[in-house]
Amino acid sequence: MRSTILIVDDEYSGRQTLESILEADGYQIEMAENGMQALEMVKIIQPDVILLDVMMPGMTGFEVCQRIRNDPLVAEIPIIVLTALDDRESLLNALKAGADDFITKPFDRHELRARLIGITKLNRYHKLVQERISLQEAHTQLLKAYEATIEGWSHAMDLRDRETEGHSHRVAELTIELAKKFGMDESELVQARRGALLHDMGKLGVPDHILHKSGALNDEEWVFMKKHPQLAYDMLYQVEYLRHALDIPLCHHEKWDGTGYPRGLKAEEIPLSARLFAIVDVWDALTSARPYRPAWTNEDALQYIRDQAGKHFDPAIVEFFLKHML
Repeated sequence: MRSTILIVDDEYSGRQTLESILEADGYQIEMAENGMQALEMVKIIQPDVILLDVMMPGMTGFEVCQRIRNDPLVAEIPIIVLTALDDRESLLNALKAGADDFITKPFDRHELRARLIGITKLNRYHKLVQERISLQEAHTQLLKAYEATIEGWSHAMDLRDRETEGHSHRVAELTIELAKKFGMDESELVQARRGALLHDMGKLGVPDHILHKSGALNDEEWVFMKKHPQLAYDMLYQVEYLRHALDIPLCHHEKWDGTGYPRGLKAEEIPLSARLFAIVDVWDALTSARPYRPAWTNEDALQYIRDQAGKHFDPAIVEFFLKHML
């Protein structure tokens, strides 16, 4: 992409001289005849560099430079001051006004071209850095929006099923604590937390008369209830950024001995995050009071988890859970 140079000079001959020197280098040349015109054009064309004459009627180049530097929309544009004034005071005034470089007339065309090449490269690098920062900031904001959406969906599940209110957040935090100690890396932890928060998302597809039934489910109702992991997968797979977080929603009811659902996976066929989550899920369910039963004691819940090692749960994870989490 060609760099745009704005030449600001009240003399026609000065503008033409600069154009003749620079056009061979492939720059896009724009011209302004006075300070006010320059200020208007700077905002419109956003040039890569401004070549600014000092001695102009109405508004000097020093004033133009200072006005540009005071405008946050264009303040970062590099400015090279060109003037016939060859003295220390003029140089200091140019720098004080915010100029990036200072060339006295008559100038050497090779020196001018060399300085322009240097300053355009620096400006291009600066723009790339700013674009990268902007992209990183946008990415951060997008991730925050993603997490807020997941939190909202998880809360929606809590609102629908008051019996398990707060369960998703509790198991998400405990799953991450267990997974960290077990050695999962940061990217895996992010996906595990998302999956834990959304593990029961499929219950949105379960009719209320089944989800809220106070007694035991009949065979037909139980068949429908057991579809909720696949329903979660089918719903969430449509959201691309969640595709790596679906192991827990799909597999959290699989069992180490292969008697779980929906696919009857066995042992290490079950994803690690789902094996970790399964213990946490049962622990929280047992130790939380429900309308149809009081909370189990920690001792009773621990004994149940021990008894289910090698059946419901991965025995190695049971041992790790008992050693490191309680």
